[in-house]
Amino acid sequence: MARRTTPHDPRDLDQATVAELQERILGWYAVSGRDLPWRRTTDPYAILVSEIMLQQTQVPRVIPKFAEFLAAYPRLEDLAEAPLDDVLRLWKGLGYNNRARRLRDCAAAAAAGGRRPAALPRSLDGLRALPGIGPYTARAVLAFAHNDDLAAVDANVRRVLTHELDLPADLGDRELQNVAEAALPHGRSRDWHNALMDYGALVLTARVTGIAPRTRQGAFVGSRRWYRSRLLQALLDHGPQRLGQLAAALDVTPAVAAELADLLTRDGLVCRDGDRVQVARGEPADALGAASALDEGVSVTEARLPSTR
Repeated sequence: MARRTTPHDPRDLDQATVAELQERILGWYAVSGRDLPWRRTTDPYAILVSEIMLQQTQVPRVIPKFAEFLAAYPRLEDLAEAPLDDVLRLWKGLGYNNRARRLRDCAAAAAAGGRRPAALPRSLDGLRALPGIGPYTARAVLAFAHNDDLAAVDANVRRVLTHELDLPADLGDRELQNVAEAALPHGRSRDWHNALMDYGALVLTARVTGIAPRTRQGAFVGSRRWYRSRLLQALLDHGPQRLGQLAAALDVTPAVAAELADLLTRDGLVCRDGDRVQVARGEPADALGAASALDEGVSVTEARLPSTR
């Protein structure tokens, strides 16, 4: 059946249909929901760590890293004070290293007031003011940590709502957000989001529904992202190096090595002095004041693989 492509007003939602969906999804979750480590805590900091890790990284890879990361940095201030190279070494295996930098910058900003123990802001606007946190992550932290009645839409949530409520396939981000708010069972935000994410990951997959993610990951090996990761790892393993050394290690030209180093510099991960490159010391990077495109917005968060959550 072809899906509708006309605009949708959440006021047109049939309340009986919404109520039935809530009961069915929550009932399924009570029996079949996944037991994931970040669901055993309501600590906002731990929730934030999990949310950043789950961007573009599948659950099985995140589970052990989540435990390792919190063992190394159990509090916001621990992460805020950690050397960036140590944080990046611990992040190895998760990919998209700029997420580690953003998470550390966020912790530093939250801990900057001197209050101990440091804490994340309790409001949506307060979270949004931190570097690297955009609308989705801010809403997710409040929903999972505090059970606030806010809708957070990722790829799985979008797919389940689109399929179950017969929404237009091309429904805009703002309209979809409004539908998600209207479908939210008040007082059950935490369970509702976990249920939708599990139902989308395990039952209503992209293959089953035919609803493709709005963005997809390209092949990693041989990509620019792959070379960037290798360059950064070379610096973490061997310390500061010349562009010629990095070019030889990566089997690329010095010009390509310079381009890769410049991209990593822009992300605040390395610094360059002439042809000498090293891991950045960790001062906040200007580019990280805004939320990453990996992270935020209804459509952008679909960069997560369908099975991520």
